[in-house]
Amino acid sequence: MPRKNRSAPNNYILIIFDSCRYDAFVNAQPKVMRRLGQVEKRWSYASWTAPSHYNLLMGLLPHQSPRQVFASEYYKKDFLKYNERLGSKKIEFKSLVPQLYFPVFLKHKMGYRTHAMVSLPVLNPKTILNSGFDSYQLMDKHNDMRAMVKQMKFTEDKPSFYVLNVGETHYPYALPDEPPELWPRISGVHGVFKHLDEHVVGGKLVESKDKFFNQKALDDLRQRQIDAVQYLDNVVEELFDLVPENTYITITADHGELFGEEGFFGHGPIQHDKVFEVPFVEGKLR
Repeated sequence: MPRKNRSAPNNYILIIFDSCRYDAFVNAQPKVMRRLGQVEKRWSYASWTAPSHYNLLMGLLPHQSPRQVFASEYYKKDFLKYNERLGSKKIEFKSLVPQLYFPVFLKHKMGYRTHAMVSLPVLNPKTILNSGFDSYQLMDKHNDMRAMVKQMKFTEDKPSFYVLNVGETHYPYALPDEPPELWPRISGVHGVFKHLDEHVVGGKLVESKDKFFNQKALDDLRQRQIDAVQYLDNVVEELFDLVPENTYITITADHGELFGEEGFFGHGPIQHDKVFEVPFVEGKLR
């Protein structure tokens, strides 16, 4: 493990499990990730990958839902948390003005090296999301967090910020060593929207002449996401072994997923609590 520089700001890693709903994460009972702290239920600002990542990269992490609190006051308090994450004492919402974009702020005002590795093509380097990054890479496979971890480097002269968009928890919830011919295939979905990689986003389930996508099939898909979280717990352990001590890590999701609730599958153009409920755990290694 690299030596800790106690006078330096924290390295900061934001890990986003794409499409991972809160209860799937909890049911996976991850042991390694819980070393960061208590797993919270939080809510995404958006129900689809691209707009959610824009919010995340504005510095707006999935939110709590406090009553009798003005939104402006919540934002102020939420941004103050970055002082703990980065090991600073001077960060507040107005610090991000005028770009209101966290990677730009980190690179130009805080002196960070900024890197993103993404799994989903809707986040590709040609999009507006690639602003303020020293490196921004669409990975060769949509479901290989371990390949990301192997590329991560940390130096003592500057702190590093990494964004990892992790695809194992996205449909078809496939692990890197699972042959594509064994991946599940969606049929009986009406009004389907697709990513650029032709992965299904979401839609209303209907009866098909060829096959009815019954609840057992949906339960099997949900279990595949749970299995993906269990697998990723081991990959995160490899990450923990790599990072310097002065590293703060946030693990969350961009949105949730529907597995048959009220006749829906997936996410995106769907209004349902399970699309917005996401896991949230963060901290330094204990």
